[in-house]
Amino acid sequence: MTIIKNKTMDEERALYGSKDIVIEDSAFDGLADGESAIKECGNVTANRVFFNLRYPGWHVHGLKIIDSEMTDKCRASLWYSDHIEISGTKMHGIKALRECSGVTISDSDIISPEFGWSVRGLHIKDSKAESEYFMMRSSDLVFENVEFKGKYSFQYVKNAEITGCNFDTKDAFWHSENITVRDSVIKGEYLAWYSKNLTLINCTIIGTQPFCYCEGLRLIKCKMIDTDLCFERSEVEAEIITPVLSIKNPLSGNIKVPAVNEIIRDIPESKGEIVITDAQVA
Repeated sequence: MTIIKNKTMDEERALYGSKDIVIEDSAFDGLADGESAIKECGNVTANRVFFNLRYPGWHVHGLKIIDSEMTDKCRASLWYSDHIEISGTKMHGIKALRECSGVTISDSDIISPEFGWSVRGLHIKDSKAESEYFMMRSSDLVFENVEFKGKYSFQYVKNAEITGCNFDTKDAFWHSENITVRDSVIKGEYLAWYSKNLTLINCTIIGTQPFCYCEGLRLIKCKMIDTDLCFERSEVEAEIITPVLSIKNPLSGNIKVPAVNEIIRDIPESKGEIVITDAQVA
Protein backbone atom coordinates (compact mmCIF):
# COMPACT_ATOMS: atom_id res chain seq x y z
CA MET A 1 0.00 0.00 0.00
CA THR A 2 1.11 3.53 -0.77
CA ILE A 3 0.34 6.00 2.05
CA ILE A 4 -0.33 9.65 1.23
CA LYS A 5 -0.46 11.75 4.40
CA ASN A 6 -0.79 15.43 5.34
CA LYS A 7 -0.93 16.56 1.73
CA THR A 8 -3.07 19.12 -0.13
CA MET A 9 -3.72 18.38 -3.80
CA ASP A 10 -5.47 20.70 -6.27
CA GLU A 11 -4.15 19.62 -9.66
CA GLU A 12 -6.26 17.97 -12.37
CA ARG A 13 -6.55 14.16 -11.91
CA ALA A 14 -4.21 14.32 -8.92
CA LEU A 15 -4.10 10.57 -8.27
CA TYR A 16 -5.57 9.31 -11.54
CA GLY A 17 -5.28 5.55 -12.03
CA SER A 18 -3.64 4.85 -8.67
CA LYS A 19 -4.06 1.44 -7.02
CA ASP A 20 -3.76 0.30 -3.41
CA ILE A 21 -3.48 3.71 -1.76
CA VAL A 22 -4.31 5.13 1.67
CA ILE A 23 -4.98 8.87 1.88
CA GLU A 24 -4.87 10.28 5.43
CA ASP A 25 -5.35 13.74 6.95
CA SER A 26 -5.23 15.31 3.51
CA ALA A 27 -7.29 17.59 1.26
CA PHE A 28 -8.30 17.91 -2.36
CA ASP A 29 -8.51 21.69 -2.46
CA GLY A 30 -6.73 24.72 -3.85
CA LEU A 31 -6.40 27.42 -6.49
CA ALA A 32 -5.72 25.07 -9.40
CA ASP A 33 -9.29 23.78 -8.93
CA GLY A 34 -8.52 20.46 -10.58
CA GLU A 35 -11.16 17.80 -11.19
CA SER A 36 -11.32 14.00 -10.99
CA ALA A 37 -8.77 13.48 -8.20
CA ILE A 38 -9.13 9.70 -7.77
CA LYS A 39 -10.71 8.78 -11.09
CA GLU A 40 -10.08 5.25 -12.42
CA CYS A 41 -8.48 4.18 -9.13
CA GLY A 42 -8.75 0.90 -7.22
CA ASN A 43 -8.54 -0.18 -3.58
CA VAL A 44 -8.52 3.32 -2.10
CA THR A 45 -8.95 4.28 1.57
CA ALA A 46 -9.60 7.93 2.42
CA ASN A 47 -9.36 8.62 6.14
CA ARG A 48 -10.02 12.15 7.43
CA VAL A 49 -9.92 13.66 3.96
CA PHE A 50 -11.39 17.02 2.89
CA PHE A 51 -12.92 16.90 -0.60
CA ASN A 52 -13.58 20.39 -2.00
CA LEU A 53 -13.17 19.81 -5.75
CA ARG A 54 -15.48 18.38 -8.43
CA TYR A 55 -15.93 14.77 -9.56
CA PRO A 56 -13.31 13.10 -7.37
CA GLY A 57 -14.48 9.48 -7.41
CA TRP A 58 -15.53 8.32 -10.88
CA HIS A 59 -14.88 4.72 -11.98
CA VAL A 60 -13.32 3.73 -8.65
CA HIS A 61 -13.37 0.01 -7.81
CA GLY A 62 -12.98 -0.53 -4.07
CA LEU A 63 -13.26 2.65 -2.00
CA LYS A 64 -13.46 3.37 1.75
CA ILE A 65 -14.21 6.88 2.99
CA ILE A 66 -13.95 7.36 6.77
CA ASP A 67 -14.53 10.46 8.93
CA SER A 68 -14.25 12.74 5.91
CA GLU A 69 -16.06 15.69 4.35
CA MET A 70 -17.35 16.33 0.84
CA THR A 71 -18.35 19.99 0.66
CA ASP A 72 -21.03 21.65 -1.46
CA LYS A 73 -18.31 22.34 -4.03
CA CYS A 74 -17.62 18.61 -4.34
CA ARG A 75 -20.10 18.10 -7.15
CA ALA A 76 -21.02 14.62 -8.44
CA SER A 77 -18.48 13.02 -6.15
CA LEU A 78 -19.06 9.29 -6.69
CA TRP A 79 -20.24 8.04 -10.09
CA TYR A 80 -19.81 4.71 -11.90
CA SER A 81 -18.01 3.17 -8.93
CA ASP A 82 -18.46 -0.03 -6.92
CA HIS A 83 -17.61 -1.70 -3.62
CA ILE A 84 -17.88 1.51 -1.62
CA GLU A 85 -17.90 1.87 2.18
CA ILE A 86 -18.63 5.28 3.71
CA SER A 87 -18.79 6.02 7.44
CA GLY A 88 -18.79 9.13 9.61
CA THR A 89 -18.76 11.36 6.55
CA LYS A 90 -20.48 14.52 5.33
CA MET A 91 -21.73 14.20 1.75
CA HIS A 92 -22.85 17.74 0.94
CA GLY A 93 -22.32 18.08 -2.80
CA ILE A 94 -25.10 17.87 -5.39
CA LYS A 95 -25.58 14.48 -7.13
CA ALA A 96 -23.22 12.80 -4.68
CA LEU A 97 -23.90 9.19 -5.68
CA ARG A 98 -24.98 7.90 -9.09
CA GLU A 99 -24.71 4.74 -11.18
CA CYS A 100 -22.83 2.96 -8.39
CA SER A 101 -23.17 -0.56 -6.96
CA GLY A 102 -22.33 -2.35 -3.73
CA VAL A 103 -22.50 0.69 -1.43
CA THR A 104 -22.72 0.86 2.37
CA ILE A 105 -23.19 4.16 4.24
CA SER A 106 -23.30 4.51 8.02
CA ASP A 107 -23.26 7.31 10.61
CA SER A 108 -23.16 9.91 7.87
CA ASP A 109 -24.83 13.21 6.98
CA ILE A 110 -26.13 13.71 3.45
CA ILE A 111 -27.23 17.06 2.04
CA SER A 112 -27.34 16.42 -1.69
CA PRO A 113 -30.05 17.17 -4.29
CA GLU A 114 -30.53 14.32 -6.76
CA PHE A 115 -28.69 11.87 -4.53
CA GLY A 116 -28.48 8.18 -5.32
CA TRP A 117 -29.84 7.89 -8.86
CA SER A 118 -29.58 4.46 -10.52
CA VAL A 119 -27.70 2.89 -7.63
CA ARG A 120 -27.76 -0.90 -7.29
CA GLY A 121 -27.28 -2.45 -3.87
CA LEU A 122 -27.17 0.27 -1.23
CA HIS A 123 -27.28 -0.36 2.53
CA ILE A 124 -27.58 2.83 4.56
CA LYS A 125 -28.04 2.99 8.32
CA ASP A 126 -27.87 5.39 11.27
CA SER A 127 -27.70 8.42 8.98
CA LYS A 128 -29.51 11.63 8.02
CA ALA A 129 -30.31 12.85 4.53
CA GLU A 130 -31.78 15.92 2.83
CA SER A 131 -32.41 15.72 -0.88
CA GLU A 132 -34.83 16.12 -3.76
CA TYR A 133 -35.47 13.23 -6.14
CA PHE A 134 -33.68 11.02 -3.62
CA MET A 135 -32.72 7.51 -4.81
CA MET A 136 -34.58 7.75 -8.13
CA ARG A 137 -34.53 4.58 -10.26
CA SER A 138 -32.37 2.68 -7.77
CA SER A 139 -32.77 -0.95 -6.73
CA ASP A 140 -31.95 -3.47 -4.02
CA LEU A 141 -31.90 -1.02 -1.12
CA VAL A 142 -31.75 -1.54 2.66
CA PHE A 143 -32.47 1.44 4.93
CA GLU A 144 -32.17 1.21 8.73
CA ASN A 145 -32.66 4.08 11.17
CA VAL A 146 -32.46 6.79 8.53
CA GLU A 147 -33.97 10.25 8.94
CA PHE A 148 -34.86 11.82 5.60
CA LYS A 149 -36.28 15.19 4.57
CA GLY A 150 -37.08 16.28 1.02
CA LYS A 151 -39.47 16.00 -1.91
CA TYR A 152 -39.94 13.37 -4.61
CA SER A 153 -38.11 10.51 -2.92
CA PHE A 154 -37.80 6.84 -3.94
CA GLN A 155 -39.46 7.30 -7.33
CA TYR A 156 -39.19 4.25 -9.62
CA VAL A 157 -37.28 2.36 -6.89
CA LYS A 158 -37.36 -1.46 -7.00
CA ASN A 159 -36.72 -3.99 -4.24
CA ALA A 160 -36.22 -2.17 -0.95
CA GLU A 161 -36.39 -3.02 2.76
CA ILE A 162 -36.91 -0.01 5.04
CA THR A 163 -36.93 -0.34 8.85
CA GLY A 164 -37.11 2.13 11.72
CA CYS A 165 -36.96 5.22 9.53
CA ASN A 166 -38.54 8.67 9.67
CA PHE A 167 -39.32 10.31 6.33
CA ASP A 168 -40.69 13.85 5.90
CA THR A 169 -41.31 13.81 2.18
CA LYS A 170 -43.74 14.33 -0.68
CA ASP A 171 -44.65 12.24 -3.71
CA ALA A 172 -42.61 9.39 -2.24
CA PHE A 173 -42.49 5.88 -3.75
CA TRP A 174 -44.25 6.84 -7.01
CA HIS A 175 -44.03 3.96 -9.49
CA SER A 176 -42.03 1.93 -6.96
CA GLU A 177 -42.08 -1.89 -6.98
CA ASN A 178 -41.55 -4.52 -4.30
CA ILE A 179 -41.00 -2.30 -1.26
CA THR A 180 -41.45 -3.29 2.40
CA VAL A 181 -41.49 -0.62 5.12
CA ARG A 182 -41.52 -1.57 8.81
CA ASP A 183 -41.83 0.41 12.05
CA SER A 184 -41.43 3.75 10.28
CA VAL A 185 -43.08 7.16 10.02
CA ILE A 186 -43.82 8.65 6.61
CA LYS A 187 -45.14 12.20 6.51
CA GLY A 188 -46.08 13.85 3.24
CA GLU A 189 -48.61 14.34 0.49
CA TYR A 190 -49.56 11.93 -2.30
CA LEU A 191 -47.72 8.90 -0.99
CA ALA A 192 -46.96 5.96 -3.25
CA TRP A 193 -49.16 6.67 -6.26
CA TYR A 194 -48.83 4.07 -9.03
CA SER A 195 -46.79 1.74 -6.80
CA LYS A 196 -46.77 -2.06 -7.13
CA ASN A 197 -46.41 -4.53 -4.26
CA LEU A 198 -45.82 -1.99 -1.51
CA THR A 199 -46.18 -3.36 2.04
CA LEU A 200 -46.21 -1.23 5.21
CA ILE A 201 -46.07 -2.92 8.64
CA ASN A 202 -46.56 -1.07 11.95
CA CYS A 203 -46.07 2.27 10.23
CA THR A 204 -47.54 5.74 10.70
CA ILE A 205 -48.69 7.56 7.56
CA ILE A 206 -49.39 11.30 7.77
CA GLY A 207 -50.79 13.51 5.01
CA THR A 208 -53.35 13.95 2.27
CA GLN A 209 -54.30 11.58 -0.57
CA PRO A 210 -52.06 8.58 0.03
CA PHE A 211 -52.02 5.31 -1.91
CA CYS A 212 -53.83 6.11 -5.16
CA TYR A 213 -53.62 3.95 -8.30
CA CYS A 214 -51.71 1.23 -6.40
CA GLU A 215 -51.47 -2.46 -7.26
CA GLY A 216 -50.82 -5.10 -4.60
CA LEU A 217 -50.87 -2.61 -1.72
CA ARG A 218 -50.79 -4.01 1.84
CA LEU A 219 -51.01 -2.19 5.17
CA ILE A 220 -50.63 -4.22 8.37
CA LYS A 221 -51.46 -2.58 11.72
CA CYS A 222 -50.73 0.92 10.46
CA LYS A 223 -51.77 4.32 11.78
CA MET A 224 -53.10 6.96 9.37
CA ILE A 225 -53.19 10.58 10.57
CA ASP A 226 -54.75 13.52 8.66
CA THR A 227 -55.27 11.23 5.70
CA ASP A 228 -58.13 11.94 3.31
CA LEU A 229 -59.13 10.69 -0.14
CA CYS A 230 -57.17 7.50 0.50
CA PHE A 231 -56.85 4.47 -1.79
CA GLU A 232 -58.41 5.99 -4.91
CA ARG A 233 -58.50 3.39 -7.69
CA SER A 234 -56.20 1.05 -5.76
CA GLU A 235 -56.05 -2.70 -5.17
CA VAL A 236 -55.55 -2.83 -1.39
CA GLU A 237 -55.58 -5.08 1.67
CA ALA A 238 -55.34 -2.87 4.77
CA GLU A 239 -55.61 -3.16 8.52
CA ILE A 240 -55.66 0.38 9.89
CA ILE A 241 -55.77 1.03 13.65
CA THR A 242 -56.72 4.74 13.63
CA PRO A 243 -59.70 6.61 12.17
CA VAL A 244 -59.36 7.91 8.61
CA LEU A 245 -60.81 11.15 7.27
CA SER A 246 -62.04 9.78 3.95
CA ILE A 247 -61.67 6.83 1.61
CA LYS A 248 -62.37 7.23 -2.11
CA ASN A 249 -63.14 4.60 -4.71
CA PRO A 250 -60.94 1.62 -3.79
CA LEU A 251 -61.11 -0.76 -6.75
CA SER A 252 -60.70 -4.06 -4.91
CA GLY A 253 -59.60 -5.71 -1.69
CA ASN A 254 -60.50 -5.20 1.93
CA ILE A 255 -59.94 -2.19 4.18
CA LYS A 256 -60.41 -2.59 7.92
CA VAL A 257 -60.57 0.68 9.83
CA PRO A 258 -61.99 1.65 13.24
CA ALA A 259 -63.78 4.68 11.76
CA VAL A 260 -63.94 6.76 8.61
CA ASN A 261 -65.60 10.16 8.37
CA GLU A 262 -66.55 9.84 4.70
CA ILE A 263 -66.67 7.06 2.13
CA ILE A 264 -66.82 8.29 -1.45
CA ARG A 265 -67.98 5.96 -4.20
CA ASP A 266 -68.77 7.76 -7.42
CA ILE A 267 -67.49 5.30 -10.05
CA PRO A 268 -68.95 1.86 -10.78
CA GLU A 269 -65.50 0.19 -10.62
CA SER A 270 -65.22 0.89 -6.88
CA LYS A 271 -65.68 -2.62 -5.44
CA GLY A 272 -63.21 -2.61 -2.54
CA GLU A 273 -64.76 -3.63 0.78
CA ILE A 274 -64.58 -1.23 3.72
CA VAL A 275 -65.13 -2.77 7.15
CA ILE A 276 -65.68 -0.54 10.18
CA THR A 277 -64.12 -2.46 13.05
CA ASP A 278 -65.21 -0.26 15.98
CA ALA A 279 -68.76 1.01 15.73
CA GLN A 280 -68.33 2.99 18.97
CA VAL A 281 -65.58 5.10 17.40
CA ALA A 282 -67.50 5.85 14.22
